[in-house]
Amino acid sequence: MPKLDEQLKAAIVRMPVAEKDKLLLRLAAKDVKLIRRLVFELLEGGETRDERAAALREEIANDLLKSSRDYSSPGYLLLYLRHWNARINEHVLATKDKSGEVSLVLFMLAEAFRLRHEMLQSFPERRSDTLAPYIVKRTASILAKAKKLHEDYFIEFRRDAQELLEYIWAFRPTAVLAKEQGLPRYWDL
Repeated sequence: MPKLDEQLKAAIVRMPVAEKDKLLLRLAAKDVKLIRRLVFELLEGGETRDERAAALREEIANDLLKSSRDYSSPGYLLLYLRHWNARINEHVLATKDKSGEVSLVLFMLAEAFRLRHEMLQSFPERRSDTLAPYIVKRTASILAKAKKLHEDYFIEFRRDAQELLEYIWAFRPTAVLAKEQGLPRYWDL
């Protein structure tokens, strides 16, 4: 996105309010992310963050459960995880919910293992060549974000974090990568 120079900024500030409103509405209509954020902040008063996170968590759980019956392969699981990770990112962009991001990602990854661990074990290890790095890298990055949060938030995701780490270390393709990444075996914070 190009930066506005100082002269243009000053000219925009001097514009009549009605003209600025028209321009703002035209620009907002073209940016879906901005619309989501404005709905959250202006229409919902910024007070629906927890409800949105809970609804997203339920959607993730229901979809992963449904998909575990329909499609069972590491490749399909990776598609689902990427899809839901994008939805979590949309939630975070709209709400600035840092603790929700950590909680939702850890839940998503742990739930995927809870529902698909047996399926993953039944495939040859090479079938997890793309899934395993995704899980390990995503876990490492989200645990780094978790460490930056206040410890009062840890209760929301401690169980999922520990369970996820146990699954990662129990599944050979992810365990090898976890060792290389220096991923902990236990969530000790």
